[in-house]
Amino acid sequence: MDFRTTVERAQLLRQLHAQHQPLVLPTVWDVWSARTAAGAGFPALTIGSHPLADSRGAEDREGQTFEEVLAAVRPVIAAVDVPVSVDLEAGYGQEPADLIAGLTEAGGVGLNLEDTVHSEGGRVRSTQEHASYIAGLRKAADDAGIPVWVNGRTDLFLHAEDASGVLDEAIERLRALEQAGADSVYPVRIQDDDDLLAAVVGAVSIPVNSTAHPVKHDLERFRRLGVGRITYGPLLQFAMTDAMKDMLGPWTP
Repeated sequence: MDFRTTVERAQLLRQLHAQHQPLVLPTVWDVWSARTAAGAGFPALTIGSHPLADSRGAEDREGQTFEEVLAAVRPVIAAVDVPVSVDLEAGYGQEPADLIAGLTEAGGVGLNLEDTVHSEGGRVRSTQEHASYIAGLRKAADDAGIPVWVNGRTDLFLHAEDASGVLDEAIERLRALEQAGADSVYPVRIQDDDDLLAAVVGAVSIPVNSTAHPVKHDLERFRRLGVGRITYGPLLQFAMTDAMKDMLGPWTP
C-alpha cells in the first residue's frame, strides 16, 4: 500500500473514533472475514492475534513471529477499502520503531499492544516499562508521518484473582499509557462488570476499549457506560464456530 493511502486511512480511523460512541471494530482474521465485515457496513476493522493464530494453525501469545504476522495481515488489509488495526500482542521482541515500520509498510494504521510479555515467560511489564514502550510507538509513528492509532492494553484484570482488587493499579497504568501517547486504552476481562468499566471510563480522558461478544452483549449497554471503542477479540470467531457446529450437526454421520 502506498504511503499516501496509509496516511489517509490512519486519518480516517482517527475521525471515526471521534464520530462514533462507541466505534465498533469487528475482529477479523482473514480476507473472507474482513470482506464480510466491511460488506456489512463497518467503516473500520481490527485483526485479532488469537483468531489470526487459530486460522493459521498457530498458537496465540506470540506463537508466530512478527514477520509471519505481517505476511498474514498484508493480504487482509489489501482486500478491503477501510482502515485496519492489528493486534501486535506484546511486540514480538521488536523495538517500537521496527514495529511501526512493519505495520505501516503492510498498510496497517492502528495497533493493539499489551503488557504481558509472552516471550519472557508471560511476565507483566511494569507501569513505567509499558508506558515507555507506548511512548516509543507514538514517537515512531509521529516520526514516520503516519497518525497510527495506538491502543494500549493492560492485562492486570486478566491476571488478578479479584479484579476489583487491582482497580487502583490498573487506573494508574491506564493513565500512564494516556500520558505516554496512547489514543485509547484497553483493560481486558472486565466487559461484564458495569462498575469496573464505569470506573475506568471515568478515570481517563481517551476512549476505553472493551471486549464484546457479538451475540451475548448489548451495544446500548456499552454506550450507556461510556465505552468509546469495542472489539471482539476471539469472541466473533468463537460465536461463528458455535453456529457452524449447530448447522453441521444434523449432517454428521
